[in-house]
Amino acid sequence: MHSSNRLRKLFVRGIPLGLALGMGMLANPQNAFAAGVTLDLGTSTSQQMGTSLQLLMALTVLTLAPSILMLMTSFTRIVIVLSFVRNALGTQQLPPNQVLVGLALFLSFFVMAPTWNQINTNAIQPYMKNQITQTEALTKAEEPLRDFMFKQTREKDLELFVGLAKMERPKTYRDIPTYVLIPAFVISELKTAFQMGFAIFIPFMVIDMIVSSTLMSIGMMMLPPMMISLPFKILLFVLVDGWHLVVQSLVTSFK
Repeated sequence: MHSSNRLRKLFVRGIPLGLALGMGMLANPQNAFAAGVTLDLGTSTSQQMGTSLQLLMALTVLTLAPSILMLMTSFTRIVIVLSFVRNALGTQQLPPNQVLVGLALFLSFFVMAPTWNQINTNAIQPYMKNQITQTEALTKAEEPLRDFMFKQTREKDLELFVGLAKMERPKTYRDIPTYVLIPAFVISELKTAFQMGFAIFIPFMVIDMIVSSTLMSIGMMMLPPMMISLPFKILLFVLVDGWHLVVQSLVTSFK
């Protein structure tokens, strides 16, 4: 039982380091491949078992990397708000899903850049230079990501999962485990994204109401209001430089 709890804690704490390593390889692949990977299997059975567990943990983190990227960064809020923009415009599949997801991904890189830099400076580089142990690297890599999530998480959501976990009331943020923080962060991001999406829908909904009322008043009830309102909504969005405003609001919402 004690061993399983230890493995779970090691896995959860290894998530930020594994994610940061993957992001570092994407940002600078030449240095990543130049550094290489060295595995020392050792001679004793205990060393071989420890190395096998580390390798298993690393493979597991890499397998879960897409989910980690979506649920532990700014990606969730950004992609939902961009989807709300497309639905409010009523442009069906324009922009395409690939464009929205790609934009959300690179905006997430931009928003998370300070966090990645802290992880790289405090954990990855010292660990690769053998200046700190693996446990110290995991601890130092976990702190910046936890700080980011705490800043975006509501107290109410934290209280919900602390209660569901049936744990004692924490005195500080450090007393809250990462497995409690992650779901609280996710539902906070969902709520924030839907609030921003509602604000985006309002002006386009007003245009739809005006067009529908105008068509009914002149007796053109058979003409689909969407056909008339769509060009006006696109025109309004272009005139106010909608993508600039949406991206600006998204990025500043994480400050």
